[in-house]
Amino acid sequence: MKRNRYFLVGFVFLVSVGFSALTDHFKTIDSHSNRHSIRKIDFIYMINLDQRPEKWEESLAKLMPYGIEPYRFSAVNGWELSLEDINDVGLKFKKGMKAGGLGNCYYRDATGAIYHTHEEINKEGQVYFTYGMARGTIGIILSHLSILQDAYNQNYETIWIMEDDIEIVQDPRILSDLIEELDRTVGKKYWDVLFTDRDTRTANGEYVQCGSAAPRPDLIHLDPSRFKLKMDLGKFRKIGARYGAYSMILRRSGIKKILDFYKKHPIFLPYDLDYYLAENIALYTVNEDIVRHRLDALSDNGAPYYKIK
Repeated sequence: MKRNRYFLVGFVFLVSVGFSALTDHFKTIDSHSNRHSIRKIDFIYMINLDQRPEKWEESLAKLMPYGIEPYRFSAVNGWELSLEDINDVGLKFKKGMKAGGLGNCYYRDATGAIYHTHEEINKEGQVYFTYGMARGTIGIILSHLSILQDAYNQNYETIWIMEDDIEIVQDPRILSDLIEELDRTVGKKYWDVLFTDRDTRTANGEYVQCGSAAPRPDLIHLDPSRFKLKMDLGKFRKIGARYGAYSMILRRSGIKKILDFYKKHPIFLPYDLDYYLAENIALYTVNEDIVRHRLDALSDNGAPYYKIK
């Protein structure tokens, strides 16, 4: 397969070789129209695979009655990444990292097909992902990071990123007022991310809270207490960790903190197990869902199901 690379023009963080390799796989954005914004939010993005136009159309139809038109970001398709791409963006085990446990390693067989094995994490120079990490999940991480880099380059102060499987519970235009209220409650400079739902949910609709961090070979010393934080603030909650990245509003400070994290720590975990590891990131959720994940939504993260739709 021909190597598929997306070169980012004007990238401002070329500090480490590892992160430079990661940005080679970012996608650029060609339109920044004012129609993709609402009051207090400079730009609205929605991640959507080219192979899933129906998901984009369904999500757009839910938002348009409120005058909200996100920019359709053509997602990085992890199932189309070459083996070289995959190994460029993954975590290469080095001396001093914590060994142990099984990880996913990717290879190419005699026919050229890419496959993975489960191997103990201990070999210097080997690229690992966490156990069970599928190629589709790598693509969604690159999609989120591509958007963050675009927003940073555009000097946006506040953005809204959605995945294409949303459910609207309340008029999403109230988010503009909530941003103002959160600014007054904690201060403009003291929050980085506001999730538009309270928590991720099970198939039965029950909320699932997160209070810990998944292990990373390159992060040995983590204070577990920071991830247990749950503080009620009226219409908001301050949290230390959560699952899901379905619909999140990010301040420029949060954008930079997450990009800085990936400068030092290549892809190993799913995105929603990594963003809350960013140093000093201040996470908040609404206390009542506004825009959330649709429970029966199709996902191509674990396998390219679009091929058999």
